[in-house]
Amino acid sequence: MPRLGAHMSVAGGLPRAVERAVVHRCEALQIFAKNASQWRGRELPPAEIREFRRRVAASGIQPVVSHASYLINLATPVRPLRRQSIEAMADEIGRAEALGLLGVVLHPGCYTIGSPDEALGLIAEALLELLKATRRGRAMILLEHTAGQGTALGSTFEQLASILARTDGHRRIGVCLDTCHLLASGYDLVSAEGYAATFAGFERLIGLERLKAFHLNDSRTPLGSRVDRHTHIGAGHLGLAPFRRLVNDRRFRDLPMLLETPKTEGNARGAVAVDPLDEKNLDTLRSLVEP
Repeated sequence: MPRLGAHMSVAGGLPRAVERAVVHRCEALQIFAKNASQWRGRELPPAEIREFRRRVAASGIQPVVSHASYLINLATPVRPLRRQSIEAMADEIGRAEALGLLGVVLHPGCYTIGSPDEALGLIAEALLELLKATRRGRAMILLEHTAGQGTALGSTFEQLASILARTDGHRRIGVCLDTCHLLASGYDLVSAEGYAATFAGFERLIGLERLKAFHLNDSRTPLGSRVDRHTHIGAGHLGLAPFRRLVNDRRFRDLPMLLETPKTEGNARGAVAVDPLDEKNLDTLRSLVEP
């Protein structure tokens, strides 16, 4: 079986995210290690780090990943923003190391000046700089495949493969695939033939060994829309068939599959309690797993 889980709020402190994952019977977890809408995050007290790691170990939840700030743009050639982005990503990696996470999920970036090819080169240069600075680290950078909205890069396997090639296939760079993004960017997961072709293409261009995590989200927008809008499992343009294939695909049996679907309003930042929408989505996925 894959390791099913969800993105959980860290409201009340990082250990509370683990508590929320436990009450939802998660086997994997994604968090924000800092506020995703701010450049600088609060300093993590050593006691909070220790308690987080203790609760993760006690729960058996693994792997745990963080998602990088949405402000980070490693594709920009604008020097002040580029330096700010690299420093912010270095902080994200440092937090992941301290917390014992598998890695940090990162949107590759957006280009606004120059060509997409030049921007892919800038992303690779930044990744190499970051990994060189943490050469003894273990935390990975997981490039998230994007829906291709606006000038976002990483919406094709060819672009992700280009970044990997320019980093000489660094062992600490992996890939996170999002089902909503795949559909929106033009990869047909709905038909059996499209599903097979999608992963055959990924294996040929990138390699399945690079795939470290999935985000499981249905899509409010159709195939090729290039618009990123998540919705509940089975309630969008993907339907249930692709998720049934994914959770039963033996190639992905040990990978984390993490929900980023909408939560009950006001519930995510409240007390530790079962969110009815998370529970429904997780139960739907569990029901698709064949014995």
